[in-house]
Amino acid sequence: MRFVGTCFRAHDPRWAFKPISDEGAAIRGARFNPQGVPALYLGLSIMTAIKEISQGFAHRLDPTVLCSYDVDCEDVVDLTTEQGRGDVSVSMDEMRCAWASALAGGKRPISWSIYDRLVTQGVAGILVPSYASGADEEDRNLVLWNWGPTLPHQVEVFDPSGRLPRDQLSWS
Repeated sequence: MRFVGTCFRAHDPRWAFKPISDEGAAIRGARFNPQGVPALYLGLSIMTAIKEISQGFAHRLDPTVLCSYDVDCEDVVDLTTEQGRGDVSVSMDEMRCAWASALAGGKRPISWSIYDRLVTQGVAGILVPSYASGADEEDRNLVLWNWGPTLPHQVEVFDPSGRLPRDQLSWS
């Protein structure tokens, strides 16, 4: 499917100069990307982005830079529906696995197998439920493995006033 819309991401202010960076996700790995694999995690709503960065503990929110993104991306698979999951043989158990616990125990999270299977089929990303603490049925994320400044996998940060820093020295 083609995803066209506005998405949101909350950043650690130290890295706000790289709003489309994949470095953090690639270094550590996350729910839907193995270590070493770039991924861009975007919330479909502002509140989803806040829940994701705070992991549901909004009363303990660290300083954050919230950005919006214009997304026009082909090759996205919608895993929020039973039909979408069935079309690509993805189970809810794979998606909602305790990925962080698996990593902490030295095991490979089963959710990484979703990436393994779909990227070989040319899938650029997935639309998924949010598994952040406090997320409800309406909270969704777009996880991209292939994106850039041009179509067919275009993602652009919305910064018409040029307020985002250009590098870490911009904070001085």
